[in-house]
Amino acid sequence: MRTILALNAKGGCGKSTIATNLAAYYASEEQAKVVLEDFDPQGSSSEWLAARPDDRPLIQSIRAWTEPARAPRTTDYVIMDAPAALHGSELTALVRRAETILIPVLPSPIDMRAAAHFIQELLLQGRVSRKQTRVAVIANRVRENTLVYQDLERFLQRLKIPFVATLRDTQNYIRAAERGVSVFELAPSLVYTDLEQWQPLLKWLRSKRSLPSP
Repeated sequence: MRTILALNAKGGCGKSTIATNLAAYYASEEQAKVVLEDFDPQGSSSEWLAARPDDRPLIQSIRAWTEPARAPRTTDYVIMDAPAALHGSELTALVRRAETILIPVLPSPIDMRAAAHFIQELLLQGRVSRKQTRVAVIANRVRENTLVYQDLERFLQRLKIPFVATLRDTQNYIRAAERGVSVFELAPSLVYTDLEQWQPLLKWLRSKRSLPSP
């Protein structure tokens, strides 16, 4: 059972977007058994699943802020959507459940400063420092030909963790979310660029570098 956590202490950075699209990718493209555990009381991932059409590949929902987060043993992938403002013992408990952590960061000075502080705290977690949990960052909602993106790119490349993908700022994610689907399930001609941008992240997730050390 593979466990992947979308995490950032700051709200509004795209954790639910990462979690829902990743869950749908594994369910639709790999025909895997996927559980989406929503730890955020705002329930964004759960609402996305509630809107998901019946003819789409099944993704099991667990509202982990109100019920036990116990995925069936036959599950292939558990995708976890973390709440904002997660620190201390609550952070440790969630990190302990994850093999891989993905941190989306927005191209703004406020988000970069918040991410820097949070990543420093995260790197002190025992499982992360021992490489029992792997961590990577994603540049999210990016307009590439802007000065602030250049600043974000330099910032992420200076971190002590992999910078694995850049996802553009596009209405395609909003359109998909409204319908309970992912960009992987929209018309390919509409989302060609977005699918290309996901490939480095998916390749990294398939590699040994994203898995705990033996």
